[in-house]
Amino acid sequence: MAYKDLGEFINVLEKQGELVRIKTEVDPILEITEITDRVSKKYGPALLFENVKGSEHPVLINAFGSFKRMNLALEVDNLDELGERIINLIDRNVPQNFFDKMKSLPMLMELNQIFPKVVKKGVCKEVILKGDEVDVLKFPVLKCWPQDGGRFITLPCVFTKDPETGARNCGMYRMQVYDKKTTGMHWHIHHHGADHFRKAKRLGLKRLEVAVAIGADPAVTYAATAPAPDGIDEMLLAGFIRKKPVELVKCETVDLEVPANSEIVLEGYVDIDELRLEGPFGDHTGYYSLADMYPVFHITCITHRKDAIYPTTIVGKPPMEDCYMGVATGRIFLPLLKKQVPEIVDMALPLEGVFHNIMFISIDKKYPMHAKKIMNYVWGTGQMMFTKMIVVVDKDVDVQNTSEVLWRMGNNVDWKRDIVIMEGPLDALDHSSPYPFWGAKIGIDATKKWPEEGHTREWPDDIVMSEDIKKLVDEKWEEYGIKLDDK
Repeated sequence: MAYKDLGEFINVLEKQGELVRIKTEVDPILEITEITDRVSKKYGPALLFENVKGSEHPVLINAFGSFKRMNLALEVDNLDELGERIINLIDRNVPQNFFDKMKSLPMLMELNQIFPKVVKKGVCKEVILKGDEVDVLKFPVLKCWPQDGGRFITLPCVFTKDPETGARNCGMYRMQVYDKKTTGMHWHIHHHGADHFRKAKRLGLKRLEVAVAIGADPAVTYAATAPAPDGIDEMLLAGFIRKKPVELVKCETVDLEVPANSEIVLEGYVDIDELRLEGPFGDHTGYYSLADMYPVFHITCITHRKDAIYPTTIVGKPPMEDCYMGVATGRIFLPLLKKQVPEIVDMALPLEGVFHNIMFISIDKKYPMHAKKIMNYVWGTGQMMFTKMIVVVDKDVDVQNTSEVLWRMGNNVDWKRDIVIMEGPLDALDHSSPYPFWGAKIGIDATKKWPEEGHTREWPDDIVMSEDIKKLVDEKWEEYGIKLDDK
C-alpha cells in the first residue's frame, strides 16, 4: 500500500529499526550536519531531531540513506523491481482488435490508477499564512557547512508549468534563504525549471509562478530527483512507483497544484528580470560550489500541517544520503537503457561518482570497437551526457563490484589504444574544467581485446576454479569450521 504521508513512512522506518529519535536540543546551524555526516559515514540510521533550536518543528534527515531505506521508501524488496515493471508496461502490445483490447484491460486499468488527481482539500493546508505572517525561517532550515552562503532548503519539490504548453514539471533544486520571504532558486542551465524560466523571459512574461512542496510522501520526493524523460510528468512517475495516484491540491495564491499530503508548501513567483548572488554551497561533489547569479523566489503564502515535520538532507563527500537516491535511479532506468541498447548487460553508478562522474557498464561484446560505440551512446543520451568517466567491461564482469572493475582496468587497458577523450556538456557543479558547463570526458575500454582491434598477441584465460572442486568445497564447508564475515 502507498504511504499516506511522510509520517507513515517515518513509522515504518522506526518499526524496522531504521530510525533514531534525538531529544537533545540541537542547532540547525552546522551541528545537525556534523551529527548526520558522522552517521552517514558509518552507514547509520535515519535521524529525527525532535528538539531543534529556534523552531517548533522537528527535522528528519538521512531517511533515504541506505539501500534498505531506499527499498522501504519505494516499497520494493529490490530496486530492480521498478525497472522490470516499467518494461512490462512498455512491452505490452497496443491493442489492434476487440480481443486484444480485452486482454489489455489490466494495463489500461493500471495506467488509470496512477494518473495524478486534483482533490478539494489537503492536510498541507491546516495552517495558511499570508502577508506579514509569511516567514520561512519558522522552519529549522539548515546551514550545512561553514563556508555556505547561508541556510539552504535542500529537499524541496519545486513545481512550475511550461509557459507555452502548461505541462507540469517537478524538480529538486536547492534554495538559499535570504530572508523570511525570499530565497534563491538554483536552476542550472540544463534543468527543466531553467527552461521554463527562459521560455517565460522569451515570451515577455514578468513572472513565473512557483510552488515548493517539502515533505510529501517518499515516492514524490524521489520522483522530483529522477531524470524522467521529456514529457513525462514526475507526478505520474510517483503514482507509478506508489501504485496509487498522487493527490494534488490547488495552491492559494498561484495557479499550481501540489501534493495534498505535504508537510509544508511555499507558494510564490520568480521575477524574470531579477537575479541575485547564490552560494557558496558545500555540494555533493565534496567541494563548495562557487557563488553565482540565480533567480530569486518570492514567497507569497506558506501552508503547512499543524505538526509539520521538516525533512532535509546534507550533501558532501560520499557516502551521503543522496548517493543512494542516485543508485536507485540507475537501477530503475537500467531496463529502459537495455531496451534501447540490448547488448548492455548491467550498469553501476558507484557512490564515489556522485551521480555523474563515474559509470561502469558491462556489455555482450559482438564486434571490434563495440565498447566505444556504447560510450558514444551514453554521451548522447539525456542526463547521461554529463558522465565524466565511462568504463566498459565484458559481460562476465560484476559492475556492482568496484574492486573487480578496477582490477579489469589495471589488467585489460592499454592507455594509448583503449582511451577515448571527448569534449561535451558537463554538470554545472563540475569545477575541474576551465570552462563552465563543458569540458573533457574519458571513456575506458576495459574489455578483452580482439585481434581485429589490433591486439595480435594471445589473450590469457581468467583463473577460475573447476566446478567439481567448487561443489566439493561447498558440500564440506561446515566441516572446515571457517567463519567468514559477509561484508
